Amino acid sequence: MTTTRTVPVAVSDLVARVTGDEKHDPSAHSTLDVVWVLYDQVLRVFPDDPEHPERDRFLLSKGHGPASTYAVLAAKGFFPAAWLDDVASWYSPLGHHPDRTLVPGIEIGSGSLGHGLPIAVGMALGLRDRSRARVVVLVGDAELDEGSNAEAIAVAGRFGLDNLTCVVVDNHSDNLGWPGGIAARFALEGWQASDVGTHDHAALAAALRGTAPDRPTAVVVDVPGTDPEEGR
Repeated sequence: MTTTRTVPVAVSDLVARVTGDEKHDPSAHSTLDVVWVLYDQVLRVFPDDPEHPERDRFLLSKGHGPASTYAVLAAKGFFPAAWLDDVASWYSPLGHHPDRTLVPGIEIGSGSLGHGLPIAVGMALGLRDRSRARVVVLVGDAELDEGSNAEAIAVAGRFGLDNLTCVVVDNHSDNLGWPGGIAARFALEGWQASDVGTHDHAALAAALRGTAPDRPTAVVVDVPGTDPEEGR
């Protein structure tokens, strides 16, 4: 029987400590289940050694809403939870967009739509054949309107990047859409693609762990009830 789990209350409380950018709260909250399941059940990471060469790489392309990622990193011990109380202050390492040079566990500076997946493709290419590390990038559905992502999807499929996973948080804010749905867009370019709901943590973890030989993986996570104007 499939079971449904929720994000621990302690982690939700950590998210609530991040204030000052309420405009992007829905964007951040829509990623919480995914980021928690990744760090709690899927990714091979080392909080005491964030630059460990064999770590899995998690890239938050949706960096304009980093509150959930900050909370999960704090919960997992990458940095003190007290950092969450003064995000974007003069002396805080935590900004409204994450900075990889300041925040342990952050792999890229991000927030501008359409950059994370192309960077992830390059990173996966660089790691292939010399590391067993995975590259997992989280994008919003509206980012797929960007031409840079269309090219990255095609290139990753042609190179058969089986160490790359793209997680699409689908807030239904995409202006253009895709015939057959987002997963079909990736499958057309040679990806293994699946759909899953955000609150079914067992199914979400299974989808995020799944890979296929000689092809990248896309996991489209449906997030119902998000304001389209704020969710992207």
